[in-house]
Amino acid sequence: MSRIAFIGLGHMGAPMALNLVKAGHELVVFDLVPAAIKTLVDAGASAAPSAQAAVADAEVVISMLPASKHVEGLYLGDAGLLTHIPSGRLVLECSTIAPESARKVAEAAAKRGVRMIDAPVSGGTGGAVAGTLTFIVGGESSDLEAARPYLEKMGKNIFHAGDAGAGQVAKICNNMLLGILMAGTSEALALGVANGLDPKVLSDIIAKSSGRNWATELYNPWPGVMDHAPASKDYAGGFGVDLMLKDLGLAAESALNARASVPLGELARNLYSMHSAQGNGALDFSSILNLFKK
Repeated sequence: MSRIAFIGLGHMGAPMALNLVKAGHELVVFDLVPAAIKTLVDAGASAAPSAQAAVADAEVVISMLPASKHVEGLYLGDAGLLTHIPSGRLVLECSTIAPESARKVAEAAAKRGVRMIDAPVSGGTGGAVAGTLTFIVGGESSDLEAARPYLEKMGKNIFHAGDAGAGQVAKICNNMLLGILMAGTSEALALGVANGLDPKVLSDIIAKSSGRNWATELYNPWPGVMDHAPASKDYAGGFGVDLMLKDLGLAAESALNARASVPLGELARNLYSMHSAQGNGALDFSSILNLFKK
């Protein structure tokens, strides 16, 4: 089993790291939140005093961070991890960031002989806990194959989207659609309830009709319709509004760079921006329903 450095133990990173520990790998972990480190240490991982110390003897490095600036700050510069990771080692960068940032870090890694893939995930915190995530990979095929044994301990589906940064492009497209469909599902349910329908009955109808989608089947935004969904837990946990807003912003930025048209993506971004500005940024993104309820 390999010695793995895991950097970033948030809602997604912590359960991903736990699955690697359960698989028998030797994990050295680091996070800015001591409580997050303790959870992994209690499960059998070792704590490092810094990210630099974590990667010192690691064969594989995995990072899961909030945004582009955090990833660039971690890897680049005189004190960045790329100055501490030996040539030939493998890096799995699993954050959702701008494709340009992914390419920038991958190019810097290549210059130092470090093998790197961008491997953002889909599947939410539930998928992270269950080890059923989807990994969307950008980078060299040979590096993906080297990473596959580790990815398979954290997820069920692995797609090779293309060269460095391609994983991020595909993830951004997916999450833009997710934001659109969650807003649309919320609007439809709110319309039905405003006209006297039971949200559970309407959800069941949609789930078996042409409007069916991931939200109606697995992640219903109306409280009480699905016991396991964040909506039934006061929208706690899950995928935060501000994280969805970040991803919709990445989609808008990518559209500008490619001169592409994303009117529905821009509308969803504006809706989530309004929702966040009302103090809901830390709630699960399905709480967008509250914009439409009477």
